[in-house]
Amino acid sequence: METTAAEDGRILLINKPLEWTSFDVVNKLRYKLKVKKVGHAGTLDPLATGLLIICTGKMTKRIEEFMGQEKEYTGTFMLGQSTPSHDLETSVNEVQDIAYLTDQMILGVTHQFTGTISQLPPLHSAIRVGGKRAYQFARKGKEIELQPREVEIKEFEITGINLPVVNFRVVCSKGTYIRSLARDVGKALGVGAYLSELCRTRIGSYSLRDALTIDEVTV
Repeated sequence: METTAAEDGRILLINKPLEWTSFDVVNKLRYKLKVKKVGHAGTLDPLATGLLIICTGKMTKRIEEFMGQEKEYTGTFMLGQSTPSHDLETSVNEVQDIAYLTDQMILGVTHQFTGTISQLPPLHSAIRVGGKRAYQFARKGKEIELQPREVEIKEFEITGINLPVVNFRVVCSKGTYIRSLARDVGKALGVGAYLSELCRTRIGSYSLRDALTIDEVTV
């Protein structure tokens, strides 16, 4: 029996649409390519867009390799407002005055979060706690204790300020939560913050510029 290219193994660079889960993309491509073995190399939250590496067939053996590579993101923080999930999944539950903030204060805070840092994952995350995902506890209002982890933020650049919106670019290691970075930046500035937009633009040497939409993928 002949095998398709997808069964032999392909690496697909996909531009994940807003509100799709990474698993939605995997399922759609599994059906479209008519291949059983499909996986992704690093979850993107439904409210994030950007580069998702999809592996099929024999190439699924390389998923861990891709997951370990550095990531680049662009996005926006909303200063002076906080949400329980640190993004738009939940509603704003705290508002603080940002009138005293200056551009220099915002630009200067990046130095606190560059290099190897200790970061506490968000409660609304997919980390497993006692066999369940942390977000399953968070969505039921249950308190759980997550442990901080070391991550590396290689570059953290503020690319635009139009308060309360701050645009940024981050290059970081595997396991870095940009939602947690938003929370911590807001805390450092004393005003709170949440992640209002996120796009993954690069994984290792693979760029979003070379990615396809799901509709553009062919067998």
